[in-house]
Amino acid sequence: MLTETHERPGDAADALAEWAPPVPDDVGLVSEVADMIAVFAAQQFVRVDAMRRHALADARKYGGSLESVVDRSLRLELAAALRITEHGAARLLALAEALVHRYPAALDSLGRARMTQRHVEILVDGLEAAEPEVQDRLMPRAVELAEELAVGAFRRGLRTLIETERLATLAERHEAALAQRRVIVESADDGMAWIHAHLPAVEARAIHGRVTALAKVLSAQEDETRTLDQLRADVFGDLLVDGETSALPPALRGIRATVAVTVPVLTLLADGRDGADGVGGSGGVAVVEGVGPISPARARELCGAADGWMRILTHPESGVVLSVGRAQYRPPPALRRLARWRADRCMAPGCGTPAGRCEIDHTVAWEDGGETALSNLAPLCKGHHTVKHHGGWRVQQIEGSGGAMEWTSPSGRRYRVEPERRVPAFHPSGRHDAPF
Repeated sequence: MLTETHERPGDAADALAEWAPPVPDDVGLVSEVADMIAVFAAQQFVRVDAMRRHALADARKYGGSLESVVDRSLRLELAAALRITEHGAARLLALAEALVHRYPAALDSLGRARMTQRHVEILVDGLEAAEPEVQDRLMPRAVELAEELAVGAFRRGLRTLIETERLATLAERHEAALAQRRVIVESADDGMAWIHAHLPAVEARAIHGRVTALAKVLSAQEDETRTLDQLRADVFGDLLVDGETSALPPALRGIRATVAVTVPVLTLLADGRDGADGVGGSGGVAVVEGVGPISPARARELCGAADGWMRILTHPESGVVLSVGRAQYRPPPALRRLARWRADRCMAPGCGTPAGRCEIDHTVAWEDGGETALSNLAPLCKGHHTVKHHGGWRVQQIEGSGGAMEWTSPSGRRYRVEPERRVPAFHPSGRHDAPF
């Protein structure tokens, strides 16, 4: 039976007077402003493009001049109005034209504050360098990545997405780019200079990795006061100027470059026939840690090289060690490599430090009963390792996610970080593969 209740007229008014909307905390206030900036940025792009179109349509204002003259005049006026350089005005005009006419989905996402202006700039720069047909195919996925990932992770993800799509011509493009390799010295102030080397990305990563490894050994020595950056620069100079390592301390001898190359086993077995060096081949995509996709021919070359290349073959019966439980604290070398390979980067939100330069952390601390298992290990850079233990954050691996981690901030916000790869589990019953 329904019963009817009666309220005095003043009751509802009193309740309304006592209610107040929730007040956002400090992080919420900052995020609110960031969303507003994104919305206004989208509006600015729309209005800048409208300004460009109106100027071109009404060229009589500019004396009936050619489009190039109108464009230069427009840049000058926009720069003066916004108090920016003409170069900045040209960049703004180009972005506005691209977003309004070629990437409206990205513009709409920005207008809804689902991505930032920096995401938009990376998206446009990345897709504009690709062929038109590649742009059209990748646009929806590129927007999804921009809405999901932090800026650094999005830049890497977009680059990988584009290179994977263009894998059919990757070998030819790399060969053409290889012809442009060079070393340049650029003078700086106070008796300093920059030395720039334009060389293959795989070798560049290997060089940086070796210099970093040497610098870390030096930094651990007693009375060492130089920063890691300073040590890298000193090691770099010593190696190139002296040309040999016999003068180095004993602890530094024998350190060689290491780069992780992930290669589907069929890629190694392929000999270039049946499209093995292109997208349509059965070999699959080879990836270098910190670099991205490489051509199958280059992958086969690297995997036949010296021991400095860590070769990881993706095979259903790899026999990898996934856990040693509580038997030992320090993970076996193979397990450390697997944890780094799975993550590819530091597993803190937005961090881009390559996993090879990170420390392997027990998500649940060893002293709290955590096991030395893949499900409880993740690479963290030194700074984020410190933040995890002393910064008031709570971190956990998400069960059944294949290595995803959830970070809960001191303010109570949760951030999910996905690994770059999954370690597959294989079932003889024929069920679908599922990640560990």
